[in-house]
Amino acid sequence: MRAVAGESGAEVTEDDPELVVVLGGDGTMLRAFHENLGRGVPVLGVNFGRFGFLASMQPDELETGLRRVFSGDYVVIELPTLEFEHAGGRSVAVNDVVAATSEIGSVSELEWAIGGEPLGTVLADGIIHATPSGSTAYNLSNNGPVLMWGIDAMTVTFIAPHSLVARPLVVPRGRDVVVTNRNADTPFALLADGQREAEIEPGAAVTVRLGEACSMLATLPDATFLTRFRSAFG
Repeated sequence: MRAVAGESGAEVTEDDPELVVVLGGDGTMLRAFHENLGRGVPVLGVNFGRFGFLASMQPDELETGLRRVFSGDYVVIELPTLEFEHAGGRSVAVNDVVAATSEIGSVSELEWAIGGEPLGTVLADGIIHATPSGSTAYNLSNNGPVLMWGIDAMTVTFIAPHSLVARPLVVPRGRDVVVTNRNADTPFALLADGQREAEIEPGAAVTVRLGEACSMLATLPDATFLTRFRSAFG
């Protein structure tokens, strides 16, 4: 990478970069997004993982792709994040926020509301809130809707609901989603981007909304969302 950068007149540095290049999978991309939230630094991915939906190029395209990038041939896409609040505080997720049963084989009773409007109680294994970048991850495997990059909204999808009317929803910016644990004695596990954050005790709630910070995804102009979608799921 240093050789390619040198050919293009670019400098490789770890201090105050203008662009972060990630060699890895989607998990590595998520860590890079978190580390650069609020810094205005775009993140470009080269897929050395299994899936790599967020990556702009494959390993065999590395030199050619980086030459294009270092010459300025890339675009930056702003992807919304999620802000979530619970009794333990407030934090930000890049892909998804999940509230789920913390005991295998145990069904949870979830009360939910959107924008202050109560929507009742659902028996399910959990609920997923996902950004557009997260909509192709755990949300997709639970038959949730896929959001193209550029849509400023989040998805809300139940995990194995015991109901015929608990359908996935797309929620716009400005509407808080509040999920309350109505179990008698079992807490929810609260996870953000696959990492366990806390437990939501019976009677307690978690509030999820679209956050102010954005993930800055750098990509080659021809590596569009639909190109990746067709390659991954076609």
